[in-house]
Amino acid sequence: MTKQRKSDGIFGLCADYDSSLIILMPVPWEVTTSYGSGTSRGPEAIYSASPQVDLYDPRFSNDAADAFTAGFFWDNHFDSKALYEQSERLKPLAQQVIQEWDDNGAITSREAINNLETVNSGCAQMVATVYTRTKEILEQDKVPVVIGGDHSTPLGAIRAICETHGAEKVGVLHIDAHADLRLAYQGFQFSHASIMRNVCQLKKPPQKLVQVGIRDYCREEAEFIRQQTERIQTFFDQELKRQLFTGEPWESICEKIVSSLPKLVYVSFDIDGLSPEFCPHTGTPVPGGLSFDQASYLLEKVSRSGRKIVGFDLNEVAPGPNDDEWDGNVGARLLFQLCSWAALTNQV
Repeated sequence: MTKQRKSDGIFGLCADYDSSLIILMPVPWEVTTSYGSGTSRGPEAIYSASPQVDLYDPRFSNDAADAFTAGFFWDNHFDSKALYEQSERLKPLAQQVIQEWDDNGAITSREAINNLETVNSGCAQMVATVYTRTKEILEQDKVPVVIGGDHSTPLGAIRAICETHGAEKVGVLHIDAHADLRLAYQGFQFSHASIMRNVCQLKKPPQKLVQVGIRDYCREEAEFIRQQTERIQTFFDQELKRQLFTGEPWESICEKIVSSLPKLVYVSFDIDGLSPEFCPHTGTPVPGGLSFDQASYLLEKVSRSGRKIVGFDLNEVAPGPNDDEWDGNVGARLLFQLCSWAALTNQV
């Protein structure tokens, strides 16, 4: 039995671990990011903005109860501070590797090779930490959630969920601007740009990877998608917009997306899957993408389809300068929806 711990109060709620269904693991990590920075402060930004979210929403409430009464617990069982400090130690080493890669197209100096090995080892430890904690949460019939950090953070959680629920029953709904299917990008085994490639290469990979909003990807990734048509279905942003511009309702598009998923769904949500006005300070913003309402409606369609959300992550949120809370505010509101839909699909 886990010792009861009081929550720090995500969304201003008073919750304890033992009676909560949704367990949120903050993973303040951004070692291999190569453009913008600040995602390691994403969990803090989301948490700080969360009390501004009004808890009543008719989609998640009825005369009997609200979805949040299932319990949303901000988990500090593992030491997020230690993860943050490790990320801060490793990032300068990663930046030196990235610089040599950019200059020479390869990692050849002894210093860079040593740094690359150190970074890969440290990232593997982070993945293992998240995996171990996720397994503990799943063993207690709770729903694990990873709050990143960069998009490398949920690999251990996805592995644990596939092992626990049966990989052949699980599908990943991946909302992102990027395909994240690069193989060891810039030499990093656990690059944020390689998360879904690493998911596909798990010993027990999910049955299906369904990607939505993808609009920034390389030839290598396009070829990999074409080679994996039975396992990967990508709804590219350009095609989604073409359908919308020619009169197809978003509802019918969402039905196609949802029909591609098995009954058990893990949602991996990179905030840059949204249009940049909703996340201007994220690490790699890309024009295009989903509106907040389109993303919300897609999550609703998944949840009302009879599918079960068995876990999720929300990552790449980065606070703005001068105490700008916009990105954190959007992230907190998106997190509340993800938590609420997950709670409802696990209480039927």
